Amino acid sequence: MTQSNQSLELKDLEDKLDQLNPAICQCKNENKSLKTKQDSLVREKAKLLEKTTLARTRVEAMITRLKAMENGS
Repeated sequence: MTQSNQSLELKDLEDKLDQLNPAICQCKNENKSLKTKQDSLVREKAKLLEKTTLARTRVEAMITRLKAMENGS
C-alpha cells in the first residue's frame, strides 16, 4: 500500500468519524432524556399503585360495613 493510499484511507476514516460524532452526541442526549423520563414514569407508577391500594382498602372496608349493616337488619 502506497503512502498516498494510506493518506486517502486515513482521510476517509476521519471524514466518517466526523460524520459519526454528531450522531453519537445526539444518541447520548436522547439516552439521557429517556432515562429521565423513565425515572419519572417509575415514580408516577409507584404513586398510582399506592393510590390503587388505598382505594382498594377503602372499598373493601365499605363492603365489610355494608355487609355488617345488612346482617344487623
